Amino acid sequence: MRESPIHCVEKKLDFLLEMEKLKSILRKTRPVGESRYENSAEHSWQVTLAALLFMPDGLDSLKVLKMLLIHDIVEIDAGDVFVYDEAGREAIAAEELKAAKRLFGMLPAPLDKEFLSLWEEFESRETAESVYAKAMDRVPPVLQNLNSSPSSWQEHQISRDRVLEKNEEIANADPVLWELFSKQIRQASLAV
Repeated sequence: MRESPIHCVEKKLDFLLEMEKLKSILRKTRPVGESRYENSAEHSWQVTLAALLFMPDGLDSLKVLKMLLIHDIVEIDAGDVFVYDEAGREAIAAEELKAAKRLFGMLPAPLDKEFLSLWEEFESRETAESVYAKAMDRVPPVLQNLNSSPSSWQEHQISRDRVLEKNEEIANADPVLWELFSKQIRQASLAV
């Protein structure tokens, strides 16, 4: 049975209200020039803008932008795990899927299935769009860390080699950008 138009609108508004919670999910990176931590809503905005700026020809740009706008929504229920916390990232995978199903399930059809499918595609890194989106997800934190003192890398004693290894997928999005970033990372004051 089809939902009434008013019910669809109510579900979308409820979803938007739920998304307010992204503003209170704190990440481990600070905005440049700030002493506070960035929140997930700010990150989602900045990574989407970065993807738009560096978008190569041949990708479904709308799909990429949608993926990036919704990729961290699961943090409302599952929380944010520091990208360098490998054990934490593995442990939270099931919680993130549960969160995705609950949160996207708030939406009316067909948006519920579309958003869940986009989130799963992003996580899978199996399409050109998801590989690009995942790579671009690393750009704002690298930019912020290279332009902050102390950086979250320094605060969490992340070695230069780990930073390079974790972020080298940026080359999948833009090899020239990664060339610039990797040079700057090698020159940064980080543990070896």
